[in-house]
Parts: sequence; structure tokens; C-alpha cells
Amino acid sequence: MKRWGDGAFDAYLPAEIVLQQVDTAVIATDRASNLRYANAYAAKLFGFPPDFHHLIGHSILQMGFEKADLVKATELAKQVLRGLVWEGTFVNVRQDGSRVFVRAQAAPLRHPSGAIDGIVIFAREAMRRGNEREFDRIGLLERIGERLAGSLELDRTLRHVAETLVPQFADHCFIDLRQSDKLVRRVAMHAGGWHPQGHFCQQAMQRLDTVVVEDFAAHRFPAPSAASAAACDDVALTSVIASPLLARGELLGVMSLALSRLTPRDDIHYDSFDREFVGAVAGRVAIAIDNAMLFEEERRTALAFQTSLLPREIPKLDGLEIACRYVPAKPLETRGQGIQTQVGGDWYDVIPLSAGRVAIVIGDVEGRGARAAATMGQLRAALRAFAQDDKPPAEMLRKLDEWCRTLGHIETDAHGVTAPVTPTVSCTYLVYDAWTRKLTFANAGHDAPLLIVDGEVGQLEIEHKGVLLGVRSQGVGGVPPFREEQRELPPGATLLLYTDGLTDRRTREDGSGHYTEDEAAEMLRQSVKSVAHKDAEALARAAEEAVPGDIDDDMAIVVVRSAAAKLPTQEQVFPAEPIMVSEARRMAADTFARWGLDPGEAELGCLLVSEVVTNVVLHAALSPAPRRELVFDSAGVGGGSAAVSLDDGWDLPAFDDAPMSTGSEFTVRLRRGESAIWVEVFDSDLRLPRIRNAGENDEGGRGLYLVDQLSSRWGSRPTKDGKAVWFEVPVRRGTISGAAP
Repeated sequence: MKRWGDGAFDAYLPAEIVLQQVDTAVIATDRASNLRYANAYAAKLFGFPPDFHHLIGHSILQMGFEKADLVKATELAKQVLRGLVWEGTFVNVRQDGSRVFVRAQAAPLRHPSGAIDGIVIFAREAMRRGNEREFDRIGLLERIGERLAGSLELDRTLRHVAETLVPQFADHCFIDLRQSDKLVRRVAMHAGGWHPQGHFCQQAMQRLDTVVVEDFAAHRFPAPSAASAAACDDVALTSVIASPLLARGELLGVMSLALSRLTPRDDIHYDSFDREFVGAVAGRVAIAIDNAMLFEEERRTALAFQTSLLPREIPKLDGLEIACRYVPAKPLETRGQGIQTQVGGDWYDVIPLSAGRVAIVIGDVEGRGARAAATMGQLRAALRAFAQDDKPPAEMLRKLDEWCRTLGHIETDAHGVTAPVTPTVSCTYLVYDAWTRKLTFANAGHDAPLLIVDGEVGQLEIEHKGVLLGVRSQGVGGVPPFREEQRELPPGATLLLYTDGLTDRRTREDGSGHYTEDEAAEMLRQSVKSVAHKDAEALARAAEEAVPGDIDDDMAIVVVRSAAAKLPTQEQVFPAEPIMVSEARRMAADTFARWGLDPGEAELGCLLVSEVVTNVVLHAALSPAPRRELVFDSAGVGGGSAAVSLDDGWDLPAFDDAPMSTGSEFTVRLRRGESAIWVEVFDSDLRLPRIRNAGENDEGGRGLYLVDQLSSRWGSRPTKDGKAVWFEVPVRRGTISGAAP
């Protein structure tokens, strides 16, 4: 009988006997990572069931790797199958839900011919000391993972790491990230300006592996400055670990932890087991940093796109003080759709119109993301183009509603059904005339703005809230038309327009849910009331900060305050006779002199008044004003035609405070601003003027050409009783005196 130790017996000792007795997990896989062999310790370490042979042939990537380690395991396989050896640390989740911290080495499994048939993995538990520190570290690793998963903001991510590690695992935590060829310190907790360049941190980055200095006193490293060395001596640094931050093959920086005499501990030195733990932490931190940097870059791009679609600056306007805000939602918000950058479709605009009037618009495209922002940009551009026609607010919303129909797209649902989708938008379009204090507006389902008068905060009364733009395109029937309303703003009154991101779904400070919309609206009113006597900027800031907590939707705010003083204006009615051209010019000259205009600027204004008035008188004499009739061709239903007077029950626009005119009169209105004067000439002719190309021998046709060349802006718009032709002449600041109107 052969005994143990006999040569013949040793020669035939099966490898299986040895592998089943070692305290090291041994696993072999084929090239597709399918399990081919596992020894007894591997089954124990990874929590395989007692009879685990049914797992043979299944992928080990599905046998407990944490989600964060799957990428690492996949890269491991690719690297080893190329003939390289891999070593690293990962967390394995057993079938009972427990986690084990594993240090593994993987090498190619070669056929006798030399070909790589698969992978052989040797693994052991990274923390095998039987004390509570190891359990603490597993829990610490879990907490770090949870905190890293809770934010995609880089600074917050790094701060979470430091707060978790200090003081439980370290007295000092430093995280330095690479920027070009330099290291920039992003986190320094419990330390004073210690720069890692030139010592063990540099070694960690060069080796691409964790470096542990068990006894700092026995291995002094060069400090970059005397102050840095003194800081280390002050806290009595005892031990240090530095680990490179590697993600997707790129070195992002280095994380270093240190123990010192600041905190009483049983053990003031790190060891090789701590090295394994910190290496695992650094791997997770590196992935989180990389994700955060990618997310922040995406967010910066999205916000740059968003803000580029909003007004770059608000023009200076007579009789108005304006302040605006745009605030994007918090960066991390899934709502079941994955992580989003949270740009949205909220927008505002301030558009100068004719004769010093101004259009103020605020709107919100439903939904969020790049599509909502792109839709918002197209709507704002279209609205600016439409506004140049000086149409009434209700007509503007009708045109914008039609434009929404052109922005529809086709979407396919989870069942493969395709359907057209049209964006829906809430919007309020207002026109304010600072000289008459008239506010004309129409609404498309947007929240009413706040109205602040003499320190009291209420809501602007809106009788017709209207429906969202784009609703008609979704097959909704019986939609009422947009209605126009008019109010008069008292001197010094303030309007605060906002989108629902300001009051809707605001997270409570204590994290216990959301404020109701009524609670948020009351907070807004109280906050605005507390600064009602201050300027528009203070009101905008108070509104922005009124409701605490993170916002779940982007928001826009526009504050508009009317001037307390009345703006100068002069108006006179003239018969539509040629002799009245000189009278209108004399009236303009007297008014300009009273306002203190420079003689040259006054002369230019009078010249243009003559040209516009001449054009009005000429056309009034050549043809009578046409009747306001709509003619319906009733051919096919009995023939003939029927005329319906627009003055009999039709909804005529009340767009401005244009004077009533008859066919034999015209009105000249002059307005004075800080940097310009405006002239408007009203008559009852419905035909809008256009510039003619006069020939060399033509006696007329050059009046409007002169107006176009010599004024800074000019145009015409329809009124209730005809049209208005207007032009603007700039004046040098300081040339207009403070004379009474």
C-alpha cells in the first residue's frame, strides 16, 4: 500500500485535491466568461448554493457582481483574453443579499498549444481580520455608494465622499483633480493647504495603484513648502494612503487619506487591508467623478443653448423699470425618465413696438429637455417676427397658435403606435403704453401675474384665461377664441409675471414632500410684499427666493414697474386739407422747442412730420375711406352676395388708445422719451403705406423714402378706425430739457 510521501503517489496526486483545500477561490471560465470550474472555497466566498454544478456553463457576470463593477468585470475579461494579467478589487453580492469585498487576480487560461481558451481567476476576501472594523468598512463602502448615487454635481459628489470618510476612516481627506498638466485641489477636509505634488501622491499616479505609507514618521516625503511641512507636524500626521482616480482608462486625479493625532483611535496606522479598501473606494469615486464631469459638461451645453434663446439684455424703455430672471431646475431629477439636464421651455421677452410702446411676453412649453427648449426658441423667434406687424395681443396669440401646429412631430409609443404630437404652451402677451398707462393683453392658459399697488399684493384681473396654444391641433373641439382685455396701470404699479416652476412642486426644506401650490403662492405674495417699496431687481430677487427648497421645473420671472411721473405728450386734430400740412409742422416745431430739443434734431422731426402728413392728406383727398365690410360670396347657395358690417357685433381690436377719426380729419401725436421722440399720424384710411420707387421725372413718391432714410425706425399699424403711421427720431441724451409737457 502506498503512503503519503511516496514518489509514485505524489506523481499522480490530482490537482482537484489541492484546489479544494486552499483558502483561495479558484474559478475558470471559457472565452465567453461562462463558468467551467470553481473550487469549494469559491463557492463559499461567492455564496454559491451547496450544489452549484448547475451553474456550470452560465456567465459569471450574472453571479453577483455589483452593478458598478460590471463594467470593470467586462474590461477584465477583454484585457485577460489579450494575454494580460489583471488585478483589482470588487464587491460581490451573494444570493442571501450579503456583500463580500473581494481582491482578485485574473490570468489567461492557456491550452497546451498556447492558445488562450479562457480565464482563470484567483480571489480572496480583501478584509479577513475578524474585528468590527471590517464590518464598518463594508457599511462605509455602501454609504459611499449611496451618497455617490445621489448627486451628479461634481462639487457635491466630492464633498459627500469627504464627509463620509472623515472622521470615521481618516482625519484628513484630499481630492485633487487634473486640469491639463496640473493638479487642482477640489476637496481638503481637516487640512490647511497641503499640496500633494512631489511625494507619495505622485507615486500613486505614476504607478496607477494605491500607495500606503504605514508609518509617516519613518518615511518622510518632501513637502512643497515650509507651511505645508509645518501643517503636517501640527496635526502629527501618522499614516497616509494615496489612491489614483482612474475611470475608463483615464487618470482623473488622486485621492489621499491621512491619520493623525487629531482623533483618538486604537490604531493610528493604515495597513495593507486598508489599502484594498481605499482602492475600492477610489474606483467608485473615480466613476462618480467621471459621470459628474460628463453630466456637468452636458448641463453647461444645455444651459448655454437655453440661455442663448432668451434675451441677452433688456432694452432701456421709457416709463418702465424691468427686471428678469431665468432659473433652471435642479440637475438631478429622474421622474421615471432617467437623469435629465433639466433645461426646459420657459421663456420671456421684451419687444419694443411702435411709438415707445412695448410688448411683454412670458410663456412655458410643457415638458422639459432639449426638445422643449428648441420649441421655445422657435416660438420666441416667430413671436418677435409677428410682433413687428403691431397686431393686437389676441391676434398675436392666434398666429402663435397656428405656428404651434407646424412644430408637431411623430412619436411612437411602447406598442409601436405612431401619432402626431403638437407642443402645448401657456403664454401671456401684453402691450403697455407708458404715455397712456394702458395695458392691453390676451392670455393662453397662463397663470395671472401679481399686481402690486401701494404695497398691496393682488392678482391682475383676467376674465378670459384662454386655452393653451397647440390644443386646437390635438382635436379638441369647441375651443373659445383668444380674447383681448384692457386695464390701466396706476402710477408706480408693478406687475410680476412668472411661470409655474416658481410655485409648482417645490420640495420642502426638510425633505418631507412638496409644498402645495397654494402654500407656495402665499409665500410668494408675502416675500414680494416685504420688498414692495424697493426697485424691480429687489422684487425679482425676492420672488426667486420666496419658496425654499430645490425646484423641480425651470422658472422665468419678469418684473415690470410703471413710472410714477407722467410722460410728456402732445396731440392735435387737423382737417384733412393741404393747408394743414404747415399747421401740423408749426405745432410740431412749437412742441419740440418747448421740450428743449436740439435745433437740428427738431428741424429733422418737423421735416418728417411734413412728409407723413402730406402723404395722409394726399390720399384722403384722392379717395374716400373704404367701408368696413366683409363680403361673403354666396354663389352655389342661391347666388348674390351679402355684406356684413364690422361695426355691427364684430370683435374689433382695442389694441391702443388711438383717437377717433373721420374721413376728413387726421391726428398728430408727439411723444417725448429720454433718448428719442416719436411721431404718430392717425387717419381713417385703411390702406397701409408702402415705399414707392419714384422715377426721375415723377413729382411724388419720395416722402416715405425720406422717412425711411432719415428716421431710426418707422412703420404703420391698423387701428380701430383706420391706421397710424409712425416714426422715431433719436436725440442726444441731455438735449431734452425737463420742461413741462
